[in-house]
Amino acid sequence: MKRSGREVRYDVAALIRDNLWTIAIAVGLVVFLAILVNLLSDEISQLDTAAYWLFVIKLRREWLTPTMQGFSTLASPVGLLAMLIMVGAFAPGKRPGWCAATNLVLVVILNTLIKAIVQRPRPDGYRLVSEFGYSFPSGHSMVAMAFYGFLAWLVWKYERENLTRWFYTFVFAGLILMIGISRVYLGVHYASDVIAGFFVSLAWLAFFTKVIAPLFLPDERDFSLDSPTQLMRLEDLKLDD
Repeated sequence: MKRSGREVRYDVAALIRDNLWTIAIAVGLVVFLAILVNLLSDEISQLDTAAYWLFVIKLRREWLTPTMQGFSTLASPVGLLAMLIMVGAFAPGKRPGWCAATNLVLVVILNTLIKAIVQRPRPDGYRLVSEFGYSFPSGHSMVAMAFYGFLAWLVWKYERENLTRWFYTFVFAGLILMIGISRVYLGVHYASDVIAGFFVSLAWLAFFTKVIAPLFLPDERDFSLDSPTQLMRLEDLKLDD
């Protein structure tokens, strides 16, 4: 029996949805490795040169610099600690906070290992802030994608209202993007550092939310505020250690 185009599109969409984690991991790793191979053959890519021209030469302004520093701070140890405290304070129970903290610690370890292997020096001569250590991949970009991406995943996992889901998704996506741009603007990373950090962290986030996060968090079917029974479930979570 011949299938209609609508049925085929539906099946393709279902296949993508069912394998979204695998696709995210594959895309993240492929892009990361492509940038790494290019980096090993050519220290400064055309992408890095174009980004330097745009964000450093053309866009850098005295009034804009504090804003970019503010975005960069959101992925600094102080900024992330403040966000972790907020997650612990407002999330139901302790488990989301512990899960977010575990995600953050593991992605920092991953970033440190990759930097130690690649050992790319940071750009020099036009930095607006002091930074130490190697450049590739950007640690701020990796933790931004892993941490704020995880918060967006939490919203999609537990929030039932689509408008709220999309609102927070755009907010967190905007934060991730601006944190990455700020690192190029401030002169402490090449654009390839930032993009590679985003994609390898996307692969990490897909792995973490699929394999590790379920060890901490209840299934979304057990967590909603639509009934007294589910409210009682929420109170049980708040009492958990």
